[in-house]
Amino acid sequence: MSIKFAILVALSENPKSGYDVAKHFDQSVGFFWHARHSQVYRELGKLRDNGLAVSEEIEQSGKPNRIVFTITDSGREALLKWSREPTEPMEIKDDFLVQLYGIENIDIQGLRANLTLRLESHGDRHAQYAAKHQALENGGTLADLGHQLALEVGMRWEREWEDWCTIALERLSAKAISKLANVVPIGSKTRGNAA
Repeated sequence: MSIKFAILVALSENPKSGYDVAKHFDQSVGFFWHARHSQVYRELGKLRDNGLAVSEEIEQSGKPNRIVFTITDSGREALLKWSREPTEPMEIKDDFLVQLYGIENIDIQGLRANLTLRLESHGDRHAQYAAKHQALENGGTLADLGHQLALEVGMRWEREWEDWCTIALERLSAKAISKLANVVPIGSKTRGNAA
């Protein structure tokens, strides 16, 4: 997906400054599509140049003027056209899973530490999604429903990762690894030891 469509979705709710769009990414769309703030500002300029958004400079006293972007009819048409295009499920691209494939050549303690960090990170994100979902429970709009459905996928994704990390940590314990064939003894200079 192009970042432009994620920004158009943000602008479709209401006019926003670049700061507002970046904040929107951090607190909602960003759960599912990440973009650096510099990318957001650059793309807003492109949307304006291509007639998909317009901007208005609002004077402010004591601080820089605020530039607010509004989606145009052409922007809404582009968003509608994009929504009709089939989407491909994302392929997994994860350094950690590559490390697992090469487990016999990596440091098991480092791998377990990484797993522990991932467990915490997935738990934190699950909690974020759940809190956002709960805040929408009384909402009765189509937008609320869309947000809830997207958050439910995110919650399931994070819960599955939490469960898997817990199981993987158990299966990668020193005791469990010592029972496997072809494991280099603890204290060996080979990096894949079960220390």
